Amino acid sequence: MKIKINEKSFELDAVASDTPLLWVLRDYLHLTGTRYGCGIGSCGACTVLVDGEAVRSCQLPVSQLVDKQVTTIEGLSKEVDHPVQQAWSEEQVAQCGYCQSGQILTAVALLSKHQNPDEQMIRDVMSGVLCRCGTYPRIVEAIKVAAKRMEVEAK
Repeated sequence: MKIKINEKSFELDAVASDTPLLWVLRDYLHLTGTRYGCGIGSCGACTVLVDGEAVRSCQLPVSQLVDKQVTTIEGLSKEVDHPVQQAWSEEQVAQCGYCQSGQILTAVALLSKHQNPDEQMIRDVMSGVLCRCGTYPRIVEAIKVAAKRMEVEAK
Protein backbone atom coordinates (compact mmCIF):
# COMPACT_ATOMS: atom_id res chain seq x y z
CA MET A 1 0.00 0.00 0.00
CA LYS A 2 1.24 3.47 -0.89
CA ILE A 3 0.44 6.60 1.11
CA LYS A 4 1.51 10.22 0.89
CA ILE A 5 2.81 11.96 4.00
CA ASN A 6 4.22 15.47 4.01
CA GLU A 7 4.35 15.52 0.20
CA LYS A 8 6.38 12.28 0.05
CA SER A 9 5.13 8.88 -1.05
CA PHE A 10 5.78 5.85 1.12
CA GLU A 11 5.35 2.19 0.22
CA LEU A 12 4.10 0.34 3.30
CA ASP A 13 4.11 -3.29 2.22
CA ALA A 14 5.36 -4.50 5.62
CA VAL A 15 2.55 -2.76 7.51
CA ALA A 16 -0.79 -4.41 8.26
CA SER A 17 -3.66 -2.46 6.70
CA ASP A 18 -5.41 -2.03 10.06
CA THR A 19 -2.36 -0.47 11.74
CA PRO A 20 -3.24 2.97 13.11
CA LEU A 21 -1.54 5.83 11.31
CA LEU A 22 0.02 7.00 14.59
CA TRP A 23 2.17 3.88 14.80
CA VAL A 24 3.15 4.05 11.15
CA LEU A 25 4.29 7.64 11.64
CA ARG A 26 6.21 6.99 14.84
CA ASP A 27 7.51 3.44 14.47
CA TYR A 28 8.01 3.01 10.72
CA LEU A 29 8.66 6.53 9.45
CA HIS A 30 10.23 7.97 12.63
CA LEU A 31 8.05 11.08 12.49
CA THR A 32 7.75 11.47 16.25
CA GLY A 33 6.17 14.93 16.37
CA THR A 34 2.77 13.24 16.40
CA ARG A 35 2.25 12.18 20.00
CA TYR A 36 0.60 9.19 21.61
CA GLY A 37 -1.75 10.42 24.32
CA CYS A 38 -4.73 8.28 25.19
CA GLY A 39 -4.97 5.81 22.30
CA ILE A 40 -8.77 6.17 22.07
CA GLY A 41 -9.06 9.41 20.10
CA SER A 42 -10.12 11.55 23.05
CA CYS A 43 -7.12 13.73 23.86
CA GLY A 44 -6.08 15.05 20.44
CA ALA A 45 -2.32 14.74 20.99
CA CYS A 46 -2.11 12.51 17.89
CA THR A 47 -3.92 14.93 15.58
CA VAL A 48 -2.68 15.19 11.99
CA LEU A 49 -4.22 16.68 8.86
CA VAL A 50 -5.72 14.38 6.24
CA ASP A 51 -6.64 16.35 3.15
CA GLY A 52 -6.70 19.43 5.40
CA GLU A 53 -9.03 17.94 8.02
CA ALA A 54 -7.87 17.45 11.61
CA VAL A 55 -8.09 13.73 12.46
CA ARG A 56 -6.94 11.50 15.30
CA SER A 57 -4.16 9.33 13.93
CA CYS A 58 -4.49 6.77 16.73
CA GLN A 59 -7.92 5.81 15.40
CA LEU A 60 -7.24 5.92 11.66
CA PRO A 61 -6.22 2.67 9.94
CA VAL A 62 -3.47 3.30 7.43
CA SER A 63 -5.55 1.53 4.76
CA GLN A 64 -7.92 4.52 4.70
CA LEU A 65 -5.16 6.85 3.53
CA VAL A 66 -4.68 5.64 -0.04
CA ASP A 67 -5.10 8.63 -2.39
CA LYS A 68 -5.09 11.07 0.54
CA GLN A 69 -2.53 13.62 1.71
CA VAL A 70 -1.38 13.42 5.35
CA THR A 71 0.36 16.38 6.95
CA THR A 72 2.14 16.00 10.26
CA ILE A 73 3.70 18.75 12.34
CA GLU A 74 7.00 18.00 10.61
CA GLY A 75 5.42 18.71 7.22
CA LEU A 76 3.51 21.85 8.12
CA SER A 77 6.38 24.16 7.15
CA LYS A 78 10.03 23.56 6.38
CA GLU A 79 11.24 26.60 8.27
CA VAL A 80 8.70 26.38 11.13
CA ASP A 81 7.26 29.62 9.78
CA HIS A 82 3.60 28.81 9.32
CA PRO A 83 1.57 31.71 10.79
CA VAL A 84 0.13 29.43 13.48
CA GLN A 85 3.59 28.24 14.50
CA GLN A 86 4.85 31.83 14.60
CA ALA A 87 1.90 32.93 16.74
CA TRP A 88 2.43 29.95 19.04
CA SER A 89 5.97 31.08 19.68
CA GLU A 90 5.11 34.77 20.04
CA GLU A 91 2.30 34.07 22.50
CA GLN A 92 4.47 31.58 24.40
CA VAL A 93 1.77 28.92 24.26
CA ALA A 94 3.83 25.82 24.96
CA GLN A 95 4.75 24.75 28.45
CA CYS A 96 5.41 21.02 28.50
CA GLY A 97 4.77 20.90 24.75
CA TYR A 98 3.25 17.45 24.66
CA CYS A 99 -0.07 18.45 23.07
CA GLN A 100 1.34 21.19 20.88
CA SER A 101 1.52 19.36 17.55
CA GLY A 102 -2.13 18.34 17.94
CA GLN A 103 -3.09 21.85 19.04
CA ILE A 104 -1.26 23.51 16.15
CA LEU A 105 -2.67 21.20 13.47
CA THR A 106 -6.18 21.57 14.88
CA ALA A 107 -5.75 25.35 14.74
CA VAL A 108 -4.49 25.15 11.14
CA ALA A 109 -7.55 23.12 10.14
CA LEU A 110 -9.84 25.62 11.89
CA LEU A 111 -8.25 28.61 10.17
CA SER A 112 -8.36 26.91 6.78
CA LYS A 113 -12.16 26.83 7.05
CA HIS A 114 -12.84 29.97 9.08
CA GLN A 115 -10.56 32.87 8.36
CA ASN A 116 -11.75 34.96 11.28
CA PRO A 117 -13.27 32.69 13.94
CA ASP A 118 -14.73 34.30 17.03
CA GLU A 119 -13.48 33.35 20.47
CA GLN A 120 -16.31 30.92 21.16
CA MET A 121 -15.68 29.03 17.91
CA ILE A 122 -11.98 28.82 18.75
CA ARG A 123 -12.75 27.51 22.23
CA ASP A 124 -15.27 24.99 20.89
CA VAL A 125 -12.92 23.58 18.25
CA MET A 126 -9.84 23.60 20.44
CA SER A 127 -11.59 21.98 23.40
CA GLY A 128 -11.09 18.67 21.61
CA VAL A 129 -7.35 18.76 22.25
CA LEU A 130 -6.49 18.41 25.90
CA CYS A 131 -3.75 20.52 27.47
CA ARG A 132 -2.66 19.37 30.90
CA CYS A 133 -0.76 22.62 31.48
CA GLY A 134 -3.91 24.69 30.93
CA THR A 135 -2.53 27.13 28.38
CA TYR A 136 -5.95 27.55 26.78
CA PRO A 137 -6.03 31.37 27.07
CA ARG A 138 -2.70 31.59 25.23
CA ILE A 139 -3.92 29.07 22.63
CA VAL A 140 -6.97 31.25 21.94
CA GLU A 141 -4.80 34.36 21.68
CA ALA A 142 -2.30 32.66 19.35
CA ILE A 143 -5.11 31.60 17.02
CA LYS A 144 -6.43 35.16 16.91
CA VAL A 145 -2.92 36.44 16.10
CA ALA A 146 -2.46 33.79 13.40
CA ALA A 147 -5.87 34.58 11.88
CA LYS A 148 -4.93 38.27 11.58
CA ARG A 149 -1.56 37.40 10.09
CA MET A 150 -3.12 35.01 7.58
CA GLU A 151 -5.70 37.63 6.62
CA VAL A 152 -2.94 40.16 5.92
CA GLU A 153 -0.91 37.59 3.94
CA ALA A 154 -3.96 36.75 1.82
CA LYS A 155 -4.34 40.36 0.67
